[in-house]
Amino acid sequence: MTENTQLEKSYESERQLGLGSRSGKRSALTTSLVLVLGGLLAACGSASATASGTTSSSKAPAPTLVVYSAQGYDASTVQAFHKATGIPVSLDDDSTGPLLTKIQAEASNPKWGVLWVDGDEAFAAMDQQGMLLKGWEPNVSFNSSGTALIPADKSYIPTGLTMAGTLVYNSSVVTSPPKTWADLLSPQWKGQIGMNDPAVSGPTFPFVAGMMNYLGGVNQGETFFSQLKSNGLQVFQTNGDTLHALESGQIKLALIQSSAGIGAGIKAPGIKTVFLAPSTPIPGVIGIDAKMPPAVIAEAKKFVEFVLSPAGQRAMQSGDPTGDSLYWPVINGVSPLPAVPPLSSVTTQVIDPYKWGPQEGTINTWFTNNIVG
Repeated sequence: MTENTQLEKSYESERQLGLGSRSGKRSALTTSLVLVLGGLLAACGSASATASGTTSSSKAPAPTLVVYSAQGYDASTVQAFHKATGIPVSLDDDSTGPLLTKIQAEASNPKWGVLWVDGDEAFAAMDQQGMLLKGWEPNVSFNSSGTALIPADKSYIPTGLTMAGTLVYNSSVVTSPPKTWADLLSPQWKGQIGMNDPAVSGPTFPFVAGMMNYLGGVNQGETFFSQLKSNGLQVFQTNGDTLHALESGQIKLALIQSSAGIGAGIKAPGIKTVFLAPSTPIPGVIGIDAKMPPAVIAEAKKFVEFVLSPAGQRAMQSGDPTGDSLYWPVINGVSPLPAVPPLSSVTTQVIDPYKWGPQEGTINTWFTNNIVG
């Protein structure tokens, strides 16, 4: 099978709905997975008891935990959690941008109990709006990367780490890829570079904010992306769309999340990744809705504890093995999948989510109006 055929099959698989592996920070469609077997059985039992004239002393069924998530391994993890605990869960799977829009629209009457997406900037902004449960972190052994990502007020929880804006290319087409960010502005790459839309793709705003941080501020970053556009930058919605453009020859260089790039290389060995310096880490993050009833918050805490347990990490790493599962763990004793390079081999910069998170809406609007449009 040719590399292009392999990538094409991968691209198509990313658009399949259901419980299978989905890499690429997905299409803008929503998968709803409701695991309410325990509640249904309890309800049926209660109805049977009433019909027979007997009374039931069983407890009311547990409330359903609603999980909003943009992770490729979310379905497998939710299933494993339900199997382990019996807690009913409703999974709303979508791209990060639409999920955040939905949460803001529900501000006065929230439906979500847990939000699980990549990028802590959005969580910092939600924390400042008083939307997240504060003062709680699970009792687990975070490694140094995980510890560094925990906010001072303990309002959200890191679950893994990838990199933003990783350079991905086909080595059969590109023999000498760029070595620096400035190299991307060379006329050699005019019309040949693609990236995701940060208003849709959660892992892309950290890339945009990271470049602004690296270059010295918002204005300098806007200049860089404006220069990229003048050099023919093409913007797509998600990792999968940008990878498809690379596979089809529409572009020669893709700037996407590291997990998507590494996964593409597993499926088609000619696809290579380069971590331009500095790379900006993207933490996978869980936040708990502070406005939920105590019973739901208790379930949400159990979900977080499960995600960071050995069983939860196994579910994360098996749920999307050529996509989001290719992360660096934040828990001691958990190793990344073999295709993931040592974290020490990547030159990184950590940006302040409480500085950049509140600016996400403004920056994304500028990007939409000036770079996408």
